[in-house]
Amino acid sequence: MPVSVQFSLNPEAAHQEEVLVEHARRLSGLPHGRVVLRKKSLDARKKNRICYLLQADVYDHDELPVKQAGFAGRNVQHAPEVHIIGFGPAGMFAALQLIEDGFKPVVLERGKKVRERRRDLAEICRNGPVPPDSNYCFGEGGAGTYSDGKLYTRSSKRGNVAKVLQAFIDHGAHADIAYEAHPHIGTNKLPDIVSSIRDYIEACGGEVHFNSRLDGLELNSASVRTLLMHGGLRIPVRRVLLCTGHSARDIFSMLHHAGIPLEAKPFALGIRIEHPQALIDQIQYHCDARGPYLPPSSYSLVEQSLGRGVFSFCMCPGGIIAPAATAPGEVVVNGWSPSKRNNPFANSGFVAGVDEPDFQPFAAHGPLRAMQFQAHWEQKAFAVSGSLSAPAQRLEDFIQGKNSARLPECSYLPGVISADMREVLPPQVSKSIREALIMIGKKMPAYRSNEALMVGVESRTSSPVRIPRTKDTLQHPSIANLFPCGEGAGYAGGIVSAALDGIRVAQLAIKDL
Repeated sequence: MPVSVQFSLNPEAAHQEEVLVEHARRLSGLPHGRVVLRKKSLDARKKNRICYLLQADVYDHDELPVKQAGFAGRNVQHAPEVHIIGFGPAGMFAALQLIEDGFKPVVLERGKKVRERRRDLAEICRNGPVPPDSNYCFGEGGAGTYSDGKLYTRSSKRGNVAKVLQAFIDHGAHADIAYEAHPHIGTNKLPDIVSSIRDYIEACGGEVHFNSRLDGLELNSASVRTLLMHGGLRIPVRRVLLCTGHSARDIFSMLHHAGIPLEAKPFALGIRIEHPQALIDQIQYHCDARGPYLPPSSYSLVEQSLGRGVFSFCMCPGGIIAPAATAPGEVVVNGWSPSKRNNPFANSGFVAGVDEPDFQPFAAHGPLRAMQFQAHWEQKAFAVSGSLSAPAQRLEDFIQGKNSARLPECSYLPGVISADMREVLPPQVSKSIREALIMIGKKMPAYRSNEALMVGVESRTSSPVRIPRTKDTLQHPSIANLFPCGEGAGYAGGIVSAALDGIRVAQLAIKDL
């Protein structure tokens, strides 16, 4: 059995493998042991003692370290088929689990392969049109491919997080994601990893079909019998895993019009706040300039403001703000970072919770009322410029109720246009965000800066619709062979939690096949 040790090192020492290994060996009493790092986290709470906290297992020289297993492969070319709608994290990991269990995944993805998708994203960033099936949310890997690759989750009770991380490592991610406290891959590396996972699925006999949008379901005796695909193709099915992501509004509308029960779901809405990364480093590291052994710093903020939870969301050190609209006539912003997090700006969503009282003006839309509320404010943001140029305002000007005569440089490539952000946010959300920023400014004075820019709107924090499913079998209570899954169904929030949900749903969907 290995000896587990815990210790701390200064940032320079923690970056020297020989120092780290020697320290772990000395603490374990095994001078020639094999050291396997299990956890690494940065502690910057004390101004004059920033350090890394580390946990390691040290094995005696004749012991073999236990290696986390990824997904087992097998030939499923002629195995029973299970259909998956959507190839984001939930659909992707559902497919891997099906293969491990001896079933053939047949994935139908509305968007394009990663390399073809990149061209559409480049055009969107030039303020071009938004293809409804190929954008930052739709296409190979789903929104996860261009969401920065943050793999931190609190969902460990839902399944084997280590197995998910190992799958990413097996397909090209750096091994440090297995022990970093806040693992991160980087948007620049995710496309190749996603493509590698698809190649593996196909090599095992699974199928992944792109440019394959689901338009309808043919039901018979409370079961899905046929998938009605765009272009007229009809596909008979036995089991359907619905992994369409939080932005598939046409799917929500199709299910509603088919009489399949849905529920409106609370979510959060607000803006992105972008600071110079150097300013965030100064705040978090209590220094004039970040040292060479420290990563670009991040933050996590939470306040209760005017009866709402207000919080930072998907913080991206050294990142950019990206255009995440999925249809013409809307402006939606999100953020991502490359693997080195070496861009000059730090951005984060800063959002407030919205719930039933906010959705009431859209009550006529029934279970889609939260979705219509979300779309309304995205369209308001678009109306400011009539293009993907996003409304923006200096943070301090927003607090003071002043127009921003000039805007600072911004990473959002389609461009920003000066606007009063109170006009593109729900009034109560705007007030809650303002009060929360005032409270944060008392704790972190430098954060409340006119160097900071607010860009809106950040509205795709989670799905505004929940597709019901039973607690034990995870199938829709009205449609026996339909299994809602992942973020779009309202049961996950992020890459890892969506992956875990995909695994769990896949395991239950095949129980009686």
